[in-house]
Amino acid sequence: MNQLERSFYSKTSMYAFIVVLVLIFTMWIGTKQFTHVDMMLFGYLISSFVFAIGLTVRICSWVIRPATHQVIKRTIKNLKTRKRQKRNVKAIAKTLVDNIIFQKFIFKRGIYRGIQHWLVAWGCIGSFGITFGLTFGWVHFSLVDPETYQIVVFGIPTLQMAANGLFAELVYNGLNITALMVLAGVVMMMIRRAKDKNVQVGQRFEFDLFPLYMLLAVTVSGLVLTLSYKFMGGYMHQYLTLIHQVTVVIFLVYFPFGKLFHLPIRPLAAAVPMNYQEQLQVDTRPCKKCGTSYSSDDQIDDVKDILGAQAFDLQLKDGSYLADYCPSCRRRMRVMSQLNLENAAGNPFGPIQTNNGIHIPGFGRKRTEDFYDRTNEGEK
Repeated sequence: MNQLERSFYSKTSMYAFIVVLVLIFTMWIGTKQFTHVDMMLFGYLISSFVFAIGLTVRICSWVIRPATHQVIKRTIKNLKTRKRQKRNVKAIAKTLVDNIIFQKFIFKRGIYRGIQHWLVAWGCIGSFGITFGLTFGWVHFSLVDPETYQIVVFGIPTLQMAANGLFAELVYNGLNITALMVLAGVVMMMIRRAKDKNVQVGQRFEFDLFPLYMLLAVTVSGLVLTLSYKFMGGYMHQYLTLIHQVTVVIFLVYFPFGKLFHLPIRPLAAAVPMNYQEQLQVDTRPCKKCGTSYSSDDQIDDVKDILGAQAFDLQLKDGSYLADYCPSCRRRMRVMSQLNLENAAGNPFGPIQTNNGIHIPGFGRKRTEDFYDRTNEGEK
């Protein structure tokens, strides 16, 4: 592997090259040695390769971050631990159902936001699956007889369907169905961003609005293209095809580097409950000062490693780390440090000397007679 890395400028370029090779190989299998390549999809094919390279580069840059890198290391380690297999399977399954399929984390913020996000997410996933399947030749249709089609997946014949049946209509219009889902979700998002003053304060055009405009352009141009050849006798079909292809190419090139990048990495959210969920008497860490259980062993160890990698370890004088204490004790320690109360010195009943030079009465403790006497200080 090290010898292979030396052939490339960086690991990222090596991974991008491997991804392209894998796509070409799967395309070679799906199209029966490139005998079923649809040249009408050539523009989509090139942009799909650019999309794959950009996504690889973006993921590599995301993975090398200290926090992400540590989470991935922890995930791999826990997946290899046999005694955690039951817990891992349960956590992954729960995350898959709650956060990926039903996306409950969005519905907790409101039904309206949940519906719009679910429509856009699954509309995009469906559109990507159909587009890449057809573009790379992973899926195509073969004619069995004048009234029957067969779906061929990676060169393997699978389902047969009546050419004019209901199932065939759903398959033919798969992209139209997903496009309508995305269109409905995007329209709901744009209405919310136009009416919600709180959202308008923090939104940015290039980060929040541009992705919605791109999704809108792709879905509308695709749906208009369908209307052209189904209900308008192919009116302006050639120009509409070109417009739709341009919007898809721009969208695929933009996707890895914009806000929509969170879509492919969202499944990695399964690593959080799998690695860091707290279970009493299993891996819950007690506070070093008060003994209260406040976090898991893995999470505390990872926090130390992440901060250490950034030369920001927050190690205390006694050799312990701030992460070894519960939130309440941390706040108490911070206040004591700011008030210069870590080490008692001088008259215990006198005014407390703080770092900012302000005298405070000592939280109700008995005061000496000269507490308010500033004559000596004035003479000095």
